[in-house]
Amino acid sequence: MTRVAPGERARGIERMLREAAPSALAVLARRIGDFDAAEDAVQEALIAAAEQWPRDGVPSSPRAWLVSVGHRRWVDAVRRDAARRAREDRDAALDPVDPDRAGVAASRDDSLALFVLCCHPSLGRPAQLALTLRAVGGLTTAEIARGLLVPEATVAQRISRAKYRLRAGGARFRVPDAAELPDRMAAVRQVLHLMYTEGHTASAGASLARADLSAEAVRLTRMLREATAADAPWRAETDGLLALMLLTDARRPARLRPAGPGGPPELVPLDEQDRSLWRRDLIAEGTALVEHALASGGPGPYQLQAAIAALHDEAPSTDDTDWPQVLALYELLRRIGPGPMVELGWVVALAMVDGPDAALRELETVALEPALAEHFRVRAVRAHLLERAGRDDEARAGFAEAARLALNATERRYLEGKPGG
Repeated sequence: MTRVAPGERARGIERMLREAAPSALAVLARRIGDFDAAEDAVQEALIAAAEQWPRDGVPSSPRAWLVSVGHRRWVDAVRRDAARRAREDRDAALDPVDPDRAGVAASRDDSLALFVLCCHPSLGRPAQLALTLRAVGGLTTAEIARGLLVPEATVAQRISRAKYRLRAGGARFRVPDAAELPDRMAAVRQVLHLMYTEGHTASAGASLARADLSAEAVRLTRMLREATAADAPWRAETDGLLALMLLTDARRPARLRPAGPGGPPELVPLDEQDRSLWRRDLIAEGTALVEHALASGGPGPYQLQAAIAALHDEAPSTDDTDWPQVLALYELLRRIGPGPMVELGWVVALAMVDGPDAALRELETVALEPALAEHFRVRAVRAHLLERAGRDDEARAGFAEAARLALNATERRYLEGKPGG
């Protein structure tokens, strides 16, 4: 700390606060990802500075001090919100679900009702997803951020501000009206899909999968389907989501193989899997669901993803897969349900139809998507395409870079095991 003479202390502190506050606000806004929250954090830091600096002296870097204290106060606020979560969830569960309202039947399991109720209409879709995944789905803030492809701080702020908005507006978790149900169901499906995705391939950690989480997502999706009237307009997409989960889960027995005595299991990519291990019962159920859903009207994103999964599951090998049809389905999916991972899937399908060079050219544009800037899957796809194109030196560098960015230990070991990885 740099000491300031007593006679000049007040004026010096005022000047330094005035000069440091704007730049501290800019730093916190970038770090937190929410201007209002950053402004509140800076105000908290300014109050602390006004109390501490006259007593302890002005720090050598006022801006750094404000940023550090402001960020710490923001983190404390997020933690306080987390501590209130259990009480809020208990309050949310108090409202009964009317079995005759708007085509959604009551269930003895309150989990599904909480999913529907937490997707509150006073919140935007991003806030609905973040709040529901955290409060009801049980995912951590970091897991939600990786699933949504946004910074962790952004998710934390969405959760905090969603709770504040619900409290400030006096919103109650009530049974949705018929007019609200289509949007509520869309949000619930997205939450369940993100839950399943995190369970099927954990975004970080020592294990490839979290079987308990993906199984819970399947269970709740089955319940959602059973609780939905057969003629409800959102039933087909729910069928599509369940089909997608089942068709993906069918490959689980072949995804890992023993690495040797005492070694961790190894990831087996789709084109190397022993397809005789795939669960034919799940493939049959999932295929029947998606066929029925597609026949009921215009396809939705989950129906299209399930149709792609069915083409993979029904093919005897990767080479025998109907790749032109897969590519056509991705083209349609890009129009009605676009997203970064959809784009990556389209690039892979394009490579199988038009060759790796054409796919590499398209990947350059796809990789410009901000959400994919530091995602290991972009590097992994590029490395595989370079390997197929015979550009081995570039492929080795690509696998090494993908391995460096991968947070799941099983996926990282697989990439490290590639030539030069």
